[in-house]
Amino acid sequence: MSQFINSIFAVLCLAGALVTSDRVEAALPFAVEGEPLPTLAPVLERVTPSVVNIYTKTRVRIRSPLLDDPFFRRFFNVPDRPRERVSQSLGSGVVVDAGQGYVLTNNHVIAGATEISVTLSDGRTFQAEVIGTDPDTDLAMIRIPADDLQALPLADSNSLRVGDFVIAVGNPFGLGQTVTSGIVSALGRAGFRGLEFQNFIQTDASINPGNSGGALVNLRGELVGINSAIFTPSGGNVGIGFAIPSAMAKHVMDQLAKFGEVRRGTLGIYVQDLTAELAGAFGLEDGNGALVAEVVRDSAAERAGIQAGDVVIEIAGYPVNNAREFHNLEGQLPLDESITLEFFRNQKKKLANLNVEALKIINGGDVDRRLKHATFEDLPLKLRSERVKGVLLSGLESGSQLARNGLRSGDIITRVNRRDIGDLSDFTEAIAAVNGSLYLGIYRNGRDYRARID
Repeated sequence: MSQFINSIFAVLCLAGALVTSDRVEAALPFAVEGEPLPTLAPVLERVTPSVVNIYTKTRVRIRSPLLDDPFFRRFFNVPDRPRERVSQSLGSGVVVDAGQGYVLTNNHVIAGATEISVTLSDGRTFQAEVIGTDPDTDLAMIRIPADDLQALPLADSNSLRVGDFVIAVGNPFGLGQTVTSGIVSALGRAGFRGLEFQNFIQTDASINPGNSGGALVNLRGELVGINSAIFTPSGGNVGIGFAIPSAMAKHVMDQLAKFGEVRRGTLGIYVQDLTAELAGAFGLEDGNGALVAEVVRDSAAERAGIQAGDVVIEIAGYPVNNAREFHNLEGQLPLDESITLEFFRNQKKKLANLNVEALKIINGGDVDRRLKHATFEDLPLKLRSERVKGVLLSGLESGSQLARNGLRSGDIITRVNRRDIGDLSDFTEAIAAVNGSLYLGIYRNGRDYRARID
């Protein structure tokens, strides 16, 4: 019977070969008597030593309100010390620099952890230190003091196509290293809460809890993505998994290795999607591009002559199809780098050279004494909308005057006295014009508030 099945399989393979083009770059071996079966084992032999299992412990001190009552403690002879709760979690990681011992993983795998241990495929276990994290992309890098590591080479995820075969390697449910395979189901997926930069690879290779931070590789054994999330109504895999592209991961890991954080810049442009109606009005047949809705004053874009109404179609040689792609590309540009922006104006293609500048952040105390111990910055794109404009209260010390008046870090300042705020320049000008009490309009969690600061 097995001989019959092998013969049928050989006929099917031969039939598939006959309907393909004459040019065949690679072919799987036939499953004929004495011939090897098709297998991914040779690729995995190179990949699996680079994928690690990550185990974390988070210690949280808990204290019952009853323990704050001296009578209760004395009556029940309860020691005056808080109890400790230990939570454990698991995930995966990828060795990306063997010499330095760098392991790339998801930020949510190690966030808040007090202990991080890494187990290699050969069974060795090491305690890891955190090099840096980037919550905006859900990536983090840790280091282990291990010799004889094997790093995975990175592929250019920008060359991925829907239908490409991929392999996911990780540690699902703590079972240990597990391999699944599938194809690239879609590219450029977004819409996840809490992430500033999103450009996910979607795959039907089985990804389950514990796979987070593991490797998504191509059939050459090169890293094309970091497995990050799944879509599931039940908690298990339903064939919809998501990975962070290696191109984005490379930018983040280089920054984390160099600075311990990701230092992002800005071009000073707020953009929106180009609708079919707008594309027709601008004479753009394909409808691709990002419409410049606003240019920040005294920004690189303003100095380069970019205007509201321009349609950006390319940044630093990379095509821009919509506002999200513009935002993702802008977030990967190194600070102080000079880049070329290609755009349409009046149905004519134009070029502009811009320098990537650091986000402007001001110390509130330098603007007004009542704003001491607070920092403000221009509103990030993800928080900005037609309704909400202003500046972000990005840092606030407890006990400061603003904190005593009920403000919180993360609040959006939309008005100063009777003046609407669009950006930091508006904010500083409005504060300078105040004579007397300071009235701030605040937007928080979908609601508007007002605060009086004397």
